[in-house]
Amino acid sequence: MLLNAKNENIRFNGHDCDYISFGSGDDVLIMLPGVGDGFKTAKGVAVPFSVMYRCFAKDFKVFVFSRRNRMLKGFTTKDMADDLAAIMDKLGIDSAHVFGVSQGGMIAQQMAIRHPEKVKSLVLAVTASRPTGLMRESLSSWLDMAGCDDYKGIMLDTAERSYTGAYLERGRKLNNILALAKPKDYTRFRILCESCLEHDAYEDLKKINCPVLVIGADRDRVLGGEASKEIASAVPGAELYMYEGYSHGVYEQAKDFNSRVLEFLVRQK
Repeated sequence: MLLNAKNENIRFNGHDCDYISFGSGDDVLIMLPGVGDGFKTAKGVAVPFSVMYRCFAKDFKVFVFSRRNRMLKGFTTKDMADDLAAIMDKLGIDSAHVFGVSQGGMIAQQMAIRHPEKVKSLVLAVTASRPTGLMRESLSSWLDMAGCDDYKGIMLDTAERSYTGAYLERGRKLNNILALAKPKDYTRFRILCESCLEHDAYEDLKKINCPVLVIGADRDRVLGGEASKEIASAVPGAELYMYEGYSHGVYEQAKDFNSRVLEFLVRQK
């Protein structure tokens, strides 16, 4: 079966993480999600996720890795990148194309900086190399809501910041439903948000030596479109594509998003 979707868990260095795999390609693509992983890991979502990203299945064996299941306060994007490197070693993956969205893009930056031999190419979507003013405001707001046990507030604010146009109402309705599944605690989510606010790879971006595609959105209300432009200007030879009229959820909303990423990745094979 082309998709060959599997739900999996791996133990490494005394820790474990949930991940999914799908696809039958001869090259490896690693996808890294954003801070939503703080509420729901990749556990159990192999089939729907593989269908959503099925365009990658022919050319790549795709892995989607969550963060480790137990994290202590102060865990950083550098630590997350080191975890990913250890997981790749455990699975026998020498190198891979890495596609990170939002905080996943921050981890991907650290991978290319700290473990360059493991990264063939990089796609950095709606992410930042260091905190922007808007990013501090949005994540601090979510942290405040988490402190008040206001999960619905986090979900609805995420929708407002992520979507535009007619898609916004759809996002409001969907997130309102998702808000019914309230988390038992917010520890994991808080650690991921705090790690974003501590992330600063800007001065090291010049060390990235693999092909890079940066994708941003001019109306990004989570971290701002300028963050993507800043990355592209600092990474040698990076390609930049800015979506107009979209916000942070452009990877869900723009119909050509996945095909744009795929076109870049296939060129790097």
